Amino acid sequence: MSLDTPVFAAPPRTVTVEVWSDVACPWCFIGKRRFATALRDFPHAEHVEVVWRSYQLSPDTPTGPGRPEVDALVEMKGLPRDQVQQMFGHVTDVAAGEGLRYDFGRTLAFNTFDAHRLLHLARRAGGAALVEATMEALFSAHFEQGVDLGADGALVRIAAQAGFGDHGWSDERVATALAGDDAADEVRADLDEARALRVTGVPFFVVDRKYAVSGAQPAEVFTQLLDAGWREANPLIAAPSAEACTDGSC
Repeated sequence: MSLDTPVFAAPPRTVTVEVWSDVACPWCFIGKRRFATALRDFPHAEHVEVVWRSYQLSPDTPTGPGRPEVDALVEMKGLPRDQVQQMFGHVTDVAAGEGLRYDFGRTLAFNTFDAHRLLHLARRAGGAALVEATMEALFSAHFEQGVDLGADGALVRIAAQAGFGDHGWSDERVATALAGDDAADEVRADLDEARALRVTGVPFFVVDRKYAVSGAQPAEVFTQLLDAGWREANPLIAAPSAEACTDGSC
């Protein structure tokens, strides 16, 4: 006697996870780490493609050098300073649980549009691996190191740190691209897509445009999201068997 054995159809189909995120979003860095934990332990991780999409929480933030984050939220959002400090304290504690060392005493608010352009340039220059390295460098510089990412030359230095040079992109080439409007259309396309999907907060994770979760969810939730996407993309089929029990008898 043998039982029908469920197996996946071969070859497996790649699952695409799109993530709308903003460099100035503290929960996005936390969510990125939690999603990475889920993906690391996912048995089909080699068949998952992660695509980072641009989103701007505060597109009206002036370009140029940044200003203290607490001042920006107090003045632009109309929030009481004490409330902002409490928010910072809470998110700092949560971030610490993911191994991140936020320092809001040094964090500077800046317009993130050019930082998103840099991420698209990273994809062009070195693919997903360079995007990952660039995003990590941007998040860490902003939230942990107090780097003014709106200052002249800051994004060029981030690009060098992330490894653009290993892909043939000199500092001069990066600077020239950022001085113009290179990759601006790609950023705007991501922003338009977010509006079409009615994304109102980030991080926002979408699997194959069928399943989505919002926020810096626990790793277990991201695992469930990946499982749902994987089952949808790779349905089970029954392997043929010569013998089987039916109707409760053999």
